[in-house]
Amino acid sequence: MAGIGWIGALIIGALAGWIAEKIMKPEMGLLMNIVLGILGALVLNAILYAILGNTLGGWIGQLVVGAAGACLLIYVVRVIPGRA
Repeated sequence: MAGIGWIGALIIGALAGWIAEKIMKPEMGLLMNIVLGILGALVLNAILYAILGNTLGGWIGQLVVGAAGACLLIYVVRVIPGRA
């Protein structure tokens, strides 16, 4: 999440986590939504950078990447046997 600052990263992470919760229906709390949004953005940004050599920039681009990454993390947790 380069170029948006820590406060911007928290805001985008919270929104991305909320969007992922509405899409995936994991029933997690606000703090977990923020964590998933930020981690999802970090993971998907790293993947995009490794594959494409670039990532989506700006607030909207990072929101999309964060929400998609959070959905990806929720899916991975669901796939692990013995988990929700």
